[in-house]
Amino acid sequence: MINDDLTHTPSTDQTTPAVATPDDRRPLGSTGLLASPVTVGTSGLGTPASADGSPAAGSTAFATAALRGPNLLVDTSNAYSDGRSETAIGDAIRQGGLPEGRGVVTKADQDPSTAVFDRDRVLRSFEESLERLGVERIPVFHLHDPYSVSFEDASAPGGAIEGMLALKEQGLVDAIGIAAGAISVMLPYVRTGVFDVLLTHNRFTLVDRSATGLLEEARSRGMGVFNAAPFGGGLLAGRRGRDGKPATYAYQAGSPELLAWVDRADELATRHGIPLAAAALAFSTRSELVDSTVVGMNRPERLEQVEALRTTLIPDDFWSDLEALGTPPSTITD
Repeated sequence: MINDDLTHTPSTDQTTPAVATPDDRRPLGSTGLLASPVTVGTSGLGTPASADGSPAAGSTAFATAALRGPNLLVDTSNAYSDGRSETAIGDAIRQGGLPEGRGVVTKADQDPSTAVFDRDRVLRSFEESLERLGVERIPVFHLHDPYSVSFEDASAPGGAIEGMLALKEQGLVDAIGIAAGAISVMLPYVRTGVFDVLLTHNRFTLVDRSATGLLEEARSRGMGVFNAAPFGGGLLAGRRGRDGKPATYAYQAGSPELLAWVDRADELATRHGIPLAAAALAFSTRSELVDSTVVGMNRPERLEQVEALRTTLIPDDFWSDLEALGTPPSTITD
């Protein structure tokens, strides 16, 4: 699961926004597809469920705004919010259509009951996503979090990779990707040479650079790169502990050393006249290793706020001053 960084209770505003014109379109590796610097992440969209099991009130309104906002792509998954994320996006498409040039990226997930993740499950997951989204094909389709299956099984006849390749060969998807967190899990899939796109999360941020080698490997193969969770779950966007709970980074409690480092980085950003969140986002969007940065949101105003962060001018000397703070003590060990 990719962490949503800027999520709150969805708005109930039903106004349909005009379609914005993205001002920075860039190639997604060598796929022939285009992406914006930011891709809208929707892992929390649709939660909590309504009484009838449908997505939370306001979810479709947000999905409509996301599909018509300043970003070309919206990222979701078969498993996000037990399918309600895809359902909300599909409802938005059914009500207002999919604007030209926009796309929905989704992911194959293991069987929620049995944890089976083979060829047949990939194909079923794809069919479930098409039904929820109300579309006939997907531009980018990821193999998502293949933790319940070994790489050997996934790459064997009848395995998950075979299912991914079948979808591409049938022309049902333009590009296939691998999306997960642990680098040791991702690397073997990247090295197969069969995937077109990579999605990593929480491992290429202001406080964790551990995915650098993985991204370089992907780039050497012409793969497109999505980098998700640039705020590490909110810590780098100014979200600290609530109700006495410790602040977290990438689903884990932040160590005192990490929190102290972030405080120093925040003070540095203030001296340079910028929000730390703007620097955290720019770290990813300015990198030559990244095509698009996935930021989790579920309120229309977050689209505007993230765009404001993206267009914030970061002084060049901020980066050298940041490096002078030393190596960040990340909580991630893989």
